[in-house]
Amino acid sequence: MKDTSEVKLHFLDYWRVIRVRWAIIVITFLLFMVTAGVTCFFVPRQYFSKVTIEVKSDDNSFQVFSSDRAFRNNGSDPKLSPTQHLILRSKEILYPVIDNLKLVDAWSQGEGGNLLPKEEVYKMLLKRLEMQTLRGTDMIEVGVYSTDRNEAANIANMISVVYQKVRRDDLMQIRDAGLAQLREELGTQRKIVEGFQIEMQKIRAKEGFIDPNPETMETPESLSKNVVTDEEKQYNDGRIRHAELQAQFDQTERLKPEELIQAMPLLNINDPTIAKILPQFQETKSDEARLLNGGLGENHPRLKSLRAQKEVYAQQLNEGIAAVRNSLAIKLKVSEANLAAMKEKVLATKGDFNTKTAQSQEYINVKQKYLNAKRLVEDAERRLTTQIVEGRMTMNPAKVWDKAEPAIYPSKPNVLGFMGLGVMVGLFFGVVLAFFIEYLDTSVKTLDDIERFLKSPVLAVIPKGVASLIKLDGDSPDAEAYRILRTNMEFNSKNPNAKTITLVSGGPGEGKSTTLNNLAVTCAKGGYNVLVVDADLRRPSQHTFFSVDNTVGLSEVLTGEKNVDEAILPTSITNLSFLPSGELPDDAVGILNSQSMIDLISVLRNRYDLIFFDSPPILGVSDASILASEVDIAIMVVQYRRFPRAMLQRVKGAVENVGGHLLGIVLNNVETKHDSGYQYYTQYYEYYTPDAERRKRKSVKQVPVGTAVPEKITRKSGDY
Repeated sequence: MKDTSEVKLHFLDYWRVIRVRWAIIVITFLLFMVTAGVTCFFVPRQYFSKVTIEVKSDDNSFQVFSSDRAFRNNGSDPKLSPTQHLILRSKEILYPVIDNLKLVDAWSQGEGGNLLPKEEVYKMLLKRLEMQTLRGTDMIEVGVYSTDRNEAANIANMISVVYQKVRRDDLMQIRDAGLAQLREELGTQRKIVEGFQIEMQKIRAKEGFIDPNPETMETPESLSKNVVTDEEKQYNDGRIRHAELQAQFDQTERLKPEELIQAMPLLNINDPTIAKILPQFQETKSDEARLLNGGLGENHPRLKSLRAQKEVYAQQLNEGIAAVRNSLAIKLKVSEANLAAMKEKVLATKGDFNTKTAQSQEYINVKQKYLNAKRLVEDAERRLTTQIVEGRMTMNPAKVWDKAEPAIYPSKPNVLGFMGLGVMVGLFFGVVLAFFIEYLDTSVKTLDDIERFLKSPVLAVIPKGVASLIKLDGDSPDAEAYRILRTNMEFNSKNPNAKTITLVSGGPGEGKSTTLNNLAVTCAKGGYNVLVVDADLRRPSQHTFFSVDNTVGLSEVLTGEKNVDEAILPTSITNLSFLPSGELPDDAVGILNSQSMIDLISVLRNRYDLIFFDSPPILGVSDASILASEVDIAIMVVQYRRFPRAMLQRVKGAVENVGGHLLGIVLNNVETKHDSGYQYYTQYYEYYTPDAERRKRKSVKQVPVGTAVPEKITRKSGDY
């Protein structure tokens, strides 16, 4: 909460400075606005024309024997646009533009007949150029400013024409050089291919073998390797078949005839004899069982005949099983013999392959190099053909999409932008100047300034524009400030018998006389028997408040020409009397510093409750210092934001040096609407309503002259 309060206070201080110094801000703002307006009026009108060019990257890739088959890089080059910006600004582009449009002659007019150097015209043209790349594209906008709308368009279009021609010529030179390099490298590579081919022929003649496919990677050794692979596959297949026969043979030897007959389908053994007899044998067994169950005896002819047939079938099955076993045994022996022969053949073929491979390794290496070199030559030939065909086509490395046209309205100066800048700069410098003057201003601005530098209490804050109370009918909100001053004067006085009071100020015009007059009126209305003495003999002003003659007054009393009763005048305010200054003789300048003045003060003290002495500025003449030393109380009037603090300190020192008692300070002429820090001192303006004013007038009773003043409020000892 503490930090928030401090921030708020600082903001209010800044706002107070702006409100107080608003005139400086407005004047500075107007000066900048006028300057901006005059500048816009006198600056020559410039027209802007632009041309839009699409730039394409140069295809400089003539790497003939690269393994990368992509001939071009179609990706976007981030360096393309910045590079083209520099090229467009180069002399190679702009010098031809200057020559074609005769800008040297056109821009040399008004130079006393002397032609400008082309370098100078080039620099002038650079200043008129404006380029930018459209975001996310390879489009460049080239703009030109000129006081002639047609000239701006002609220059922009001529730049695009010259740029296209230069880019096209450069690309042609690059292509011609690349093709020449391509042909040279192709010839060198063909010689390398021929050398590898001759070396291959020598190796074949030396080793004595024939390569049926010299233009492919297939070699005699690769054919032999295929043979070895096939034979190894056949050998492995034979081993698998041999393992299957061995498993069948083992199962037939282990199973009984009846079990073997049932397992033959599972063992993948097919014998036609057994397949034919087995159903008949099973049918005979079924008929035998049926006859026995039908009640025939063992010796029945039909049963005997059926059993004899059954034995024949069983004998045939046994013979078939024996034949199957013998057949499997024979096949197993044949398989073993074939497997052994195949193994010997594979070993022989492998040995022959290893021998040939060792003999032809050099040939294989040379053939590999030959084929690689030949492939590069073929790629280079295709690339050369492509480059030749493309070279015959029309090249357009830069394309103009939008030609420049004469502008209708001028682009410079930007009146709205310039005036807007003037507004911002004017306000900025106005505020800065206001704060700078505020920083240099050492006058009193706040109550804290008074208490810090003058070490005296503030008795009252008088707002700006307070009228003279003596000329107002009835009560007024303006009187409240003086009632506060009267109350603070009563309770801050350490001397209960203090009756004589003077108000001092450092210079003229601080409102000292008005403050004294209104304070006297307020005290009189509060029941005091008051006398106002105009002791400012040099420039009296109190008689103007009371609208009386100033011919007889204090000077005549002090010189003995009049007695005090003749000089004191009544006023329209009950309990308030007035002693004018009178006319000061030329030979009576120091009349206040006399015994007559001391005697007069003693006489008046016995007649009145309060005597107010108006005095001249204390730093101007000695009269104010004399009065400050002779009266009981001195009150210092300080005008808000007028005199520096050092001057006010001298005013206080002048009072104290002569032995005067400075009761406090009255801060006068405060602009409360600009300074919110003083608003709580003047809340009575909102609180004081007409109804309350009528009720207050009814309740207040005028105290007649000579009525005793009520006792002062008793204070604690610590209040004084």
